[in-house]
Amino acid sequence: MKILLIGAHGTIGSAIRRELSPRHEIVEIGRKSGDYQVDISDSESIRQLFAQTGRFDALICAAGNVTFAALADMSESDFALGLQDKLMGQVNLLLIGREFANDGASFTFTSGVINREPIRTGSSAALVNAALDGFVKAAAIELPRGLRVNSVSPTVLEEAMDKYAPYFRGFKPVSGADVALAYAKSVEGLQTGQTFTVG
Repeated sequence: MKILLIGAHGTIGSAIRRELSPRHEIVEIGRKSGDYQVDISDSESIRQLFAQTGRFDALICAAGNVTFAALADMSESDFALGLQDKLMGQVNLLLIGREFANDGASFTFTSGVINREPIRTGSSAALVNAALDGFVKAAAIELPRGLRVNSVSPTVLEEAMDKYAPYFRGFKPVSGADVALAYAKSVEGLQTGQTFTVG
Protein backbone atom coordinates (compact mmCIF):
# COMPACT_ATOMS: atom_id res chain seq x y z
CA MET A 1 0.00 0.00 0.00
CA LYS A 2 0.97 3.62 -0.47
CA ILE A 3 0.55 5.17 2.98
CA LEU A 4 0.69 8.90 3.69
CA LEU A 5 2.09 9.33 7.21
CA ILE A 6 1.62 12.81 8.65
CA GLY A 7 3.77 13.45 11.71
CA ALA A 8 6.24 10.84 10.47
CA HIS A 9 9.16 12.08 12.56
CA GLY A 10 7.34 12.50 15.87
CA THR A 11 7.43 9.93 18.68
CA ILE A 12 4.30 8.09 17.53
CA GLY A 13 4.98 8.65 13.83
CA SER A 14 8.46 7.15 14.08
CA ALA A 15 7.04 4.03 15.74
CA ILE A 16 4.36 3.74 13.06
CA ARG A 17 7.00 4.08 10.35
CA ARG A 18 9.08 1.28 11.89
CA GLU A 19 6.04 -0.99 12.08
CA LEU A 20 4.65 -0.44 8.58
CA SER A 21 7.65 0.37 6.37
CA PRO A 22 8.78 -3.26 5.92
CA ARG A 23 5.45 -4.03 4.24
CA HIS A 24 4.34 -0.79 2.59
CA GLU A 25 5.48 2.37 0.81
CA ILE A 26 5.54 5.12 3.43
CA VAL A 27 5.36 8.75 2.28
CA GLU A 28 6.78 10.78 5.17
CA ILE A 29 5.05 14.10 5.79
CA GLY A 30 5.72 16.73 8.45
CA ARG A 31 5.20 20.39 9.18
CA LYS A 32 8.85 21.11 8.33
CA SER A 33 10.40 17.72 7.54
CA GLY A 34 9.80 14.62 5.45
CA ASP A 35 9.18 13.98 1.77
CA TYR A 36 6.41 16.60 1.78
CA GLN A 37 5.29 19.33 4.20
CA VAL A 38 1.81 20.29 5.35
CA ASP A 39 0.15 22.59 7.88
CA ILE A 40 -2.98 20.63 8.78
CA SER A 41 -4.59 23.74 10.29
CA ASP A 42 -4.72 25.23 6.75
CA SER A 43 -7.09 23.52 4.31
CA GLU A 44 -5.26 25.05 1.33
CA SER A 45 -2.01 23.51 2.55
CA ILE A 46 -3.80 20.14 2.81
CA ARG A 47 -5.12 20.46 -0.73
CA GLN A 48 -1.63 21.30 -2.03
CA LEU A 49 -0.26 18.23 -0.24
CA PHE A 50 -2.70 15.89 -1.96
CA ALA A 51 -2.03 17.51 -5.33
CA GLN A 52 1.65 16.62 -4.81
CA THR A 53 1.27 13.12 -3.34
CA GLY A 54 -1.47 11.92 -5.67
CA ARG A 55 -3.65 8.90 -5.00
CA PHE A 56 -3.11 6.78 -1.89
CA ASP A 57 -4.31 3.63 -0.14
CA ALA A 58 -4.07 4.81 3.46
CA LEU A 59 -3.55 8.03 5.38
CA ILE A 60 -2.37 8.20 8.98
CA CYS A 61 -2.25 11.43 10.94
CA ALA A 62 -0.09 11.34 14.07
CA ALA A 63 0.07 15.13 14.36
CA GLY A 64 -2.02 17.89 15.88
CA ASN A 65 -1.61 20.72 18.36
CA VAL A 66 -3.72 21.74 21.35
CA THR A 67 -3.23 24.25 24.17
CA PHE A 68 -2.37 22.85 27.59
CA ALA A 69 -3.25 25.41 30.25
CA ALA A 70 -5.29 25.71 33.42
CA LEU A 71 -8.96 26.19 32.67
CA ALA A 72 -8.96 29.34 34.80
CA ASP A 73 -6.48 30.89 32.39
CA MET A 74 -8.12 29.73 29.16
CA SER A 75 -10.10 31.95 26.81
CA GLU A 76 -11.94 31.19 23.59
CA SER A 77 -8.80 31.88 21.59
CA ASP A 78 -6.86 29.29 23.64
CA PHE A 79 -9.33 26.62 22.56
CA ALA A 80 -9.09 27.74 18.93
CA LEU A 81 -5.68 26.12 18.39
CA GLY A 82 -6.90 22.60 19.16
CA LEU A 83 -10.17 23.10 17.31
CA GLN A 84 -8.49 24.41 14.15
CA ASP A 85 -5.38 22.23 14.20
CA LYS A 86 -5.85 18.80 15.79
CA LEU A 87 -9.63 18.55 15.26
CA MET A 88 -10.49 20.32 11.99
CA GLY A 89 -7.04 19.51 10.61
CA GLN A 90 -7.83 15.80 10.79
CA VAL A 91 -11.44 16.28 9.69
CA ASN A 92 -10.21 18.22 6.65
CA LEU A 93 -7.71 15.47 5.83
CA LEU A 94 -10.75 13.25 5.28
CA LEU A 95 -12.98 15.84 3.60
CA ILE A 96 -10.29 16.82 1.09
CA GLY A 97 -8.40 13.53 1.03
CA ARG A 98 -11.39 11.40 0.02
CA GLU A 99 -11.10 12.91 -3.47
CA PHE A 100 -7.57 11.42 -3.75
CA ALA A 101 -8.16 8.15 -1.88
CA ASN A 102 -8.31 4.92 -3.86
CA ASP A 103 -11.39 2.73 -3.43
CA GLY A 104 -11.15 0.91 -0.11
CA ALA A 105 -8.59 3.36 1.31
CA SER A 106 -8.42 4.04 5.03
CA PHE A 107 -7.95 7.13 7.19
CA THR A 108 -6.51 6.73 10.68
CA PHE A 109 -6.51 9.70 13.04
CA THR A 110 -5.06 10.29 16.51
CA SER A 111 -7.06 11.33 19.57
CA GLY A 112 -5.83 10.38 23.07
CA VAL A 113 -6.58 9.24 26.59
CA ILE A 114 -7.38 12.65 28.10
CA ASN A 115 -11.09 12.67 27.22
CA ARG A 116 -11.45 9.32 29.06
CA GLU A 117 -9.12 10.15 31.95
CA PRO A 118 -8.82 13.94 32.35
CA ILE A 119 -5.67 15.61 33.58
CA ARG A 120 -5.00 19.10 34.92
CA THR A 121 -4.53 21.61 32.03
CA GLY A 122 -6.11 19.13 29.59
CA SER A 123 -9.58 20.57 28.93
CA SER A 124 -8.80 21.55 25.33
CA ALA A 125 -7.25 18.16 24.55
CA ALA A 126 -10.23 16.37 26.14
CA LEU A 127 -12.67 18.39 24.04
CA VAL A 128 -10.80 17.75 20.80
CA ASN A 129 -10.20 14.04 21.43
CA ALA A 130 -13.85 13.36 22.24
CA ALA A 131 -15.02 15.31 19.20
CA LEU A 132 -12.61 13.48 16.91
CA ASP A 133 -13.66 10.03 18.16
CA GLY A 134 -17.30 11.03 17.68
CA PHE A 135 -16.62 12.25 14.15
CA VAL A 136 -14.93 8.97 13.23
CA LYS A 137 -17.90 6.93 14.43
CA ALA A 138 -20.41 9.05 12.50
CA ALA A 139 -18.37 9.60 9.33
CA ALA A 140 -17.76 5.86 8.92
CA ILE A 141 -21.42 5.10 8.19
CA GLU A 142 -21.54 7.61 5.31
CA LEU A 143 -18.25 7.04 3.49
CA PRO A 144 -18.62 5.71 -0.07
CA ARG A 145 -16.45 3.35 -2.15
CA GLY A 146 -15.41 1.15 0.76
CA LEU A 147 -13.50 4.00 2.39
CA ARG A 148 -12.80 3.46 6.10
CA VAL A 149 -11.97 5.76 9.00
CA ASN A 150 -10.75 4.96 12.53
CA SER A 151 -8.94 6.73 15.34
CA VAL A 152 -6.23 5.58 17.73
CA SER A 153 -6.44 6.81 21.32
CA PRO A 154 -3.19 6.10 23.17
CA THR A 155 -2.25 6.86 26.73
CA VAL A 156 1.08 8.54 27.45
CA LEU A 157 4.06 6.91 25.74
CA GLU A 158 7.08 5.51 27.59
CA GLU A 159 9.32 7.48 25.23
CA ALA A 160 7.64 10.75 26.28
CA MET A 161 7.58 10.25 30.04
CA ASP A 162 10.68 12.39 30.64
CA LYS A 163 8.63 15.34 29.36
CA TYR A 164 5.08 14.46 30.44
CA ALA A 165 5.44 12.43 33.66
CA PRO A 166 4.33 15.30 35.96
CA TYR A 167 0.97 15.45 34.13
CA PHE A 168 0.37 11.69 34.06
CA ARG A 169 1.00 10.51 37.63
CA GLY A 170 -0.55 7.08 38.15
CA PHE A 171 -0.85 6.37 34.41
CA LYS A 172 0.85 3.24 33.07
CA PRO A 173 2.77 4.35 29.96
CA VAL A 174 2.86 2.22 26.81
CA SER A 175 5.63 1.77 24.28
CA GLY A 176 5.56 3.42 20.88
CA ALA A 177 5.80 -0.07 19.36
CA ASP A 178 2.56 -1.12 21.09
CA VAL A 179 0.80 2.06 19.95
CA ALA A 180 2.00 1.48 16.38
CA LEU A 181 0.22 -1.90 16.34
CA ALA A 182 -3.13 -0.11 16.71
CA TYR A 183 -2.37 1.93 13.59
CA ALA A 184 -1.40 -1.26 11.76
CA LYS A 185 -4.72 -2.82 12.81
CA SER A 186 -6.58 0.18 11.41
CA VAL A 187 -4.64 0.30 8.12
CA GLU A 188 -4.33 -3.42 7.42
CA GLY A 189 -7.62 -4.60 8.93
CA LEU A 190 -11.23 -4.19 7.89
CA GLN A 191 -12.82 -2.27 10.74
CA THR A 192 -14.26 1.21 10.40
CA GLY A 193 -15.80 3.73 12.77
CA GLN A 194 -13.64 2.41 15.62
CA THR A 195 -11.49 4.06 18.23
CA PHE A 196 -8.60 1.75 19.10
CA THR A 197 -7.55 2.53 22.66
CA VAL A 198 -4.01 1.67 23.78
CA GLY A 199 -3.29 1.64 27.51
